[in-house]
Amino acid sequence: MTLRRLSIALTAAAVFAMVFPVAASANHSWGNYHWERSTNPLTLSIGDNVSGHWDARLTQTIAEWNASEVLELTEVSGRAKRNCRPTSGRVEVCNGSYGQTGWLGIAQIWASGGHITQGVAKLNDTYHDIPPYDSSAWRQLVMCQEVAHTFGLGHQNEDFSTDETDSCMEYTSDPTNNTGPDAHDFAQLEAIYAHLDAGGGDGGDGGGGPCRGGPKKCGHPIFGEAFGFDAHGHPNVFVRPDRGQLLITHVTWLPGHHEGHDH
Repeated sequence: MTLRRLSIALTAAAVFAMVFPVAASANHSWGNYHWERSTNPLTLSIGDNVSGHWDARLTQTIAEWNASEVLELTEVSGRAKRNCRPTSGRVEVCNGSYGQTGWLGIAQIWASGGHITQGVAKLNDTYHDIPPYDSSAWRQLVMCQEVAHTFGLGHQNEDFSTDETDSCMEYTSDPTNNTGPDAHDFAQLEAIYAHLDAGGGDGGDGGGGPCRGGPKKCGHPIFGEAFGFDAHGHPNVFVRPDRGQLLITHVTWLPGHHEGHDH
């Protein structure tokens, strides 16, 4: 897909979401992206590239998402090496001091024809090593959320000033009760993976409306064009072409870090 055709498609998706809004709690898939498979459950290897203070968080995340009837996640030795490079056919999970980027964590998927081909989740120790984000609750929420993005799940709520659910798939300023999936997350996963070998078109989160501030605030020098937005219209999902596929990045910004300029 050319960048021009991609831009047209994403604009149309954004307009559709504005005209026909859907409550986040009713449908929180990440666009139409999903892993291709011929049977359920989806068997997926999760590469462990994390250091000791994240090991328990990754193990808990895998165990909790495996309660879904459509997922069979297996923790395996990581292959990401430097810069958390992706591995085809699996998800790599990494942590590191990525600097004052403005983000607590990011999830990236590579997609071809709507199917996810590989994914990575990164946790930023620059923030997780200092209060308040050095708590087990914050680490568990971000780990749970970023890993879930890599198999196609979006957010139930994207407003840090509210706390509408007990799910890790929510923006909140107090993660105490938001460290794992809830029943609606499992129901959404079953909907995403309801059809075997289901093709998927390119899609976006729907977000909260058009990006505010013009083109300079609606893109990212590394992640690409913005096409997903939080409840306040700030970009948090980006896309760019990468070696014949689409690279889609979901960014969990620090609460209050709305502009997304740091990188």
